[in-house]
Amino acid sequence: MQIRLAHPADAAAVNELLHQLGYPQAGAATTATRIRAWRHDPFSAAQVADADGDLLGLVAVHICPFFERAGAWGRIVALVVADQARGRGVGGRLVAAAESFAARHGCVRMEVTSADRREDAHEFYRRRGYLDQTGGSSRFLRDLDESPAGGIARGRA
Repeated sequence: MQIRLAHPADAAAVNELLHQLGYPQAGAATTATRIRAWRHDPFSAAQVADADGDLLGLVAVHICPFFERAGAWGRIVALVVADQARGRGVGGRLVAAAESFAARHGCVRMEVTSADRREDAHEFYRRRGYLDQTGGSSRFLRDLDESPAGGIARGRA
């Protein structure tokens, strides 16, 4: 098994992995476009675990600079291991690849979020030295409206 950058040709297999994670995708063409965008972003990487053409997992990591101090942190945006490959070290190798990418970009910290219901995933991260911040911080989300009244005006400078 090798860990390598995702290619647009991997889109159908990536869609299947994301579906197993609970995120059905619109189609392979859309995913291929997203993979291309990530490949061209020097601060992002989408990597797959490839076993002779069979994709066993995916990790996506993004680099974010700190504002309040020097340095940057890496965020695992997505991590999924195929159902049939869980418990075989694939996830650990993908996380190590994400951490290596982040370290090469000067990151001093990693972050990942995981849904409350994914208790196995929480234990997976704890075993790798990630500290559970539940109760120590809160996460707030807001979808942005793409209309001018919602704050994002398309076509305006």
